[in-house]
Amino acid sequence: MHPSHPRPGPQSSDESTPLLSSEYADLEAAKRKTPLPKGQLAALCISRLADPIAYCQLFPYINQMLFDLHVTDDISKVGFYSGLVESIFAVSQTLTSYHWAKASDIIGRRPIVLAGAIGLALVTLLLGFCTSLTEIILVRALAGFLAGNVAVFHAILAEITDSSNSPKAYSLYAVTWPLGSTIGPLIGGSFSNLGTKYPDYWKYDFILSHPYFMPNLVCALLVVVGLCLSYTYLEETLPSKRHKPCIDDTVVTQQSPRLGAMDLLSIPMVRALTVSGFTLAFIGTAYDVVFVLFCYTPIERGGLSFSITQIGHALALNGVILIILQLLFVPTLLRTYRTSVLYHTSTCCWPLTFFVTPFLNFIVRAGYDAGNEAGVDPATSVILWIGIALVLTCSRIAALAFTTNMILIRNHSPSPAYLGACSGLVQVAMCVSRMFSPAFISSVFALSVGNNLLGGYPIWVVVMLSVCLVGCYFSQKMVAIDKKLDT
Repeated sequence: MHPSHPRPGPQSSDESTPLLSSEYADLEAAKRKTPLPKGQLAALCISRLADPIAYCQLFPYINQMLFDLHVTDDISKVGFYSGLVESIFAVSQTLTSYHWAKASDIIGRRPIVLAGAIGLALVTLLLGFCTSLTEIILVRALAGFLAGNVAVFHAILAEITDSSNSPKAYSLYAVTWPLGSTIGPLIGGSFSNLGTKYPDYWKYDFILSHPYFMPNLVCALLVVVGLCLSYTYLEETLPSKRHKPCIDDTVVTQQSPRLGAMDLLSIPMVRALTVSGFTLAFIGTAYDVVFVLFCYTPIERGGLSFSITQIGHALALNGVILIILQLLFVPTLLRTYRTSVLYHTSTCCWPLTFFVTPFLNFIVRAGYDAGNEAGVDPATSVILWIGIALVLTCSRIAALAFTTNMILIRNHSPSPAYLGACSGLVQVAMCVSRMFSPAFISSVFALSVGNNLLGGYPIWVVVMLSVCLVGCYFSQKMVAIDKKLDT
């Protein structure tokens, strides 16, 4: 540890002191080379996996679902309503994230995780019965309420690792989101509209009247499987609630009065993480939303004219790329470079991602044939998917910032007792940005598609490039604070 930032303990109870002043500070833990807690990590990852599966499975079909429900008859305006559906989830999640995290610091992590899984299974199933925009919004709001416990997962990970095994542990844990975001869209794209796709096998009245029930049923069953495994294998990690006392328990139970949200935000690095997390989530969410809209939009209006199945495949490819990056490159990068520098580098990849995305439309236009059922000739299709893979690789390098963000929260929490609360604060900031990001980018995209401004150049790209530059500014400030703490 750096002498100016001692770890809080029985002889040092200053709760504004970072848990780790930097990723290089905990030399003792690095020398110990603590074994990776494989059992707990596996249980945690399985529990976490259910959330992205249930959340992402509707992305391939949400635009078509809203169009089928006659929410609007203008295909260029579908983005407004899909953005609303995606925003309401974040609104609800924002209202509960900090409270879930703070509650887990008191009653324990395990009860919060299990309660969220039970509710998630139920609301996922309910989404398959929705037949109106109002019902979809209500169900998504309830899902966001239950998904507010995501910060608790981050706190558990921080409590079962130290600096000697965290690079590998965080890389494995970070795979849960891309893996879930791969499985989810595949389920959504493959199991929706079964009655239309396979009338010989699925032409039942219920399936025809509820064409999006099956993907939600499959996802709900997967959530139940994860719930059962979590109940059986996931152990409590909050020191004060462990069955077996440990040395660190005295550190937590002998604390001075608990710090509130404003007290935590008065810590420079916690505040910087919160602000930068807001911009990161805004940009990341905006790209996830706009990429689906871009794929769904007709070629003549600047999109790719993808079917639901093709969108599902593109999103699955997106997840596969991130998994490869997390497993093959991130552990080495975390051991080699300062975490805050990696965070800033990843953030700086977002402007490039938004800039190159529209060029995919130029590729598909070159081989577009209106008389061809497939839309484009085979050669153009191959080039297009290579281009998509390159664009998505750039976006997933940028998305690695979410992994380093979690590690920075762990490194700079004032004490183990506040891992949940600090994670909750950053999560609230991310959720607030996700409240506005989908509706914002969907509106800008609809304006861009509906008007031939800027000589036909996509307005949404220009707008998001400006937002990305703001994100890069805040991530650079965070690097400066991190380096200052290390001097």
